[in-house]
Amino acid sequence: MTRASVVGADMTTFGVHEGTLSELFAEAALGAYDDANVGSDDIDALYFGNAMGGQTENDTHLAPAVASQIGLAGVPCQRYEDACATSSNAFKNAVEAVETGVHDTVLVGGVERCTPETGLGTGEMTRIFASASDRHYEQPTGLTFPGVFALLTKRHMHEHGTTEEQLAHVAVKNHDNGTRNPNAHFGKEVTVEEVLDSPVVADPFHLMDCCPFSDGASAVIVTSDDRADSFDDPVDVSGVGHATDVVPLSAKPVPHATQAARDAATQAYEQAEASADEMAFAEVHDCFTGAEVMASEAIGFFEDGEGGPAAAEGRSSMDGDRPINPSGGLKAKGHPIGATGTGQIVELTEQLRGNADERQIDGAEKAVAHNLGGDAATTVVSVLEVRG
Repeated sequence: MTRASVVGADMTTFGVHEGTLSELFAEAALGAYDDANVGSDDIDALYFGNAMGGQTENDTHLAPAVASQIGLAGVPCQRYEDACATSSNAFKNAVEAVETGVHDTVLVGGVERCTPETGLGTGEMTRIFASASDRHYEQPTGLTFPGVFALLTKRHMHEHGTTEEQLAHVAVKNHDNGTRNPNAHFGKEVTVEEVLDSPVVADPFHLMDCCPFSDGASAVIVTSDDRADSFDDPVDVSGVGHATDVVPLSAKPVPHATQAARDAATQAYEQAEASADEMAFAEVHDCFTGAEVMASEAIGFFEDGEGGPAAAEGRSSMDGDRPINPSGGLKAKGHPIGATGTGQIVELTEQLRGNADERQIDGAEKAVAHNLGGDAATTVVSVLEVRG
């Protein structure tokens, strides 16, 4: 069943940007207008994602500010903040708004600046990122996000025998995919040996197991099912699942299973009346290589414990039987927090239209996006498909 349709999509390059948050978002939003062949008069509302602008740039009332840059002053604007799942949560709410008739056509997207262009170095940005961990039980210990996902991954390794070499294959694959993506933060190939020889950040993660801090923006235009046929190349949204898990980490019954992702994927597949086997590829939240392994199992691409071996065997590569992150993922494409979720929707839209050039998954008709926030406590899973 179609819940809504994406009729316009665009994003900036993910990397280092000197422009302001409003300027960055305007670049992606105006690109989405052009892609849909609409103007600001055709947009009924803005659902906008930004997670850290208040802490990084003392900029907290951003939705109407960015709206003013793109001709939307006066329309309803809503800002969403949900850690790394910020703009996928905005997307979920936009889909619900057009599905229920609250709005006909909504612009939804996000923006973030996380590189030293903000004036903040790696140490301060790491502290700000860590504000998405538990305030009372995790932050006082000095736990940061490399540590959060290292703990989850070490448990996965203990339970299933996942190895550092298998994790390194995830990084190699995503960097290779990133060379095919002109919007990717990193566009060079790496080897397993280079990953394993890079400095240890948080055991078992080496530097090359970790995604970068990036600047960037992404935007999509969502419209109702009955309006979609009036646009060129609509892509249907058939399922959106949204679930949360126990916080803090220490209270999760099975920490390496990322239960919120399993629950959100179940919801999304049920709404889409489809299974994981029908998905041509997945874009998953690979903030660290271990996160991709756990996500690939949670969304049903591989059995529990098979995510690591599958990466090493090339099954999740572009030419594998279960491609994951043809965009390069967060690992190579980059991770501007508030823009990441709708950035995945942009990739799905381009792939399902057959417009992904060198990274095109041939014959893709259905695909799934997985975006998590915080210490794996929030996950949004979206299923998109070619309009029938």
